[in-house]
Amino acid sequence: MTHRRRRSALYMPASNARAIAKARTLDCDVVILDLEDAVAPEEKIAARDRVVAAVREGGFGARELVVRINGLDTAWYADDIAAVRGIGVDAVLVPKLSYPAELAAVRGSLGDDGPPVWAMIETCAAILSLPALSEAASSARLTALVAGTNDLAKEMRCRLGADRTPLIPALASIVMAARAAGIVALDGVCNALDDQARFEAECAQGAMLGFDGKTLIHPSQIEAANSGFGPSEDELAWARAIVAAFAMPDTADKGAIRLDGQMVERLHLAEAEAMLRL
Repeated sequence: MTHRRRRSALYMPASNARAIAKARTLDCDVVILDLEDAVAPEEKIAARDRVVAAVREGGFGARELVVRINGLDTAWYADDIAAVRGIGVDAVLVPKLSYPAELAAVRGSLGDDGPPVWAMIETCAAILSLPALSEAASSARLTALVAGTNDLAKEMRCRLGADRTPLIPALASIVMAARAAGIVALDGVCNALDDQARFEAECAQGAMLGFDGKTLIHPSQIEAANSGFGPSEDELAWARAIVAAFAMPDTADKGAIRLDGQMVERLHLAEAEAMLRL
């Protein structure tokens, strides 16, 4: 997996030209131009044309640029794939991708030289298929799993509170499947736009579970996501201390060392180096 920050992945409605233009100025790590949920059926074709024009125009800087297409079972899927296949996006996000056969079908539609696939994990079937999806990730160029918490909660018929307790097993499973495949894991959106404390709590929970970042529905959520999924100053200081300790002549060849009263192994060194690269 490449070392790239994905703390904040902002959905922007592809039907809104002003939103697309604004995305070029925001401090998010990932821009997801959305052709699915954010676009009404009668606007799908125009939105697709707008996405193609916007991607070709560029101007998104270092932000990772992803397009969420419509699902495999929709009338717009084939044309969406054809439109985004060769325009230079960083990835194609596929909603409700639940089975390895669907992943293979997407890869076939994109072609071997098409962009990587990001998969929305938002059905019960997808949760049960995570081991198989993880195993197929390399051959299908699947590079991210994105939790679709709204649809997953709806399908589970769970009573979802601020603590998201019913979803914790599924969220942890998404992270484990991503880590097994060496790919990215992004937490689902928070709908509570006017509840900053709840959003920050979800970021803290997602980071605790191991997610790389969070998908967002409004620019006002970017700063908190960047902070919540970025290392703190204390964590950075500890990472620097680990790297410096293993660089000493008398510890450079050791598998484990004692540092400030703690046992530190080379796996901690690798984590520290990755944190500092980000």
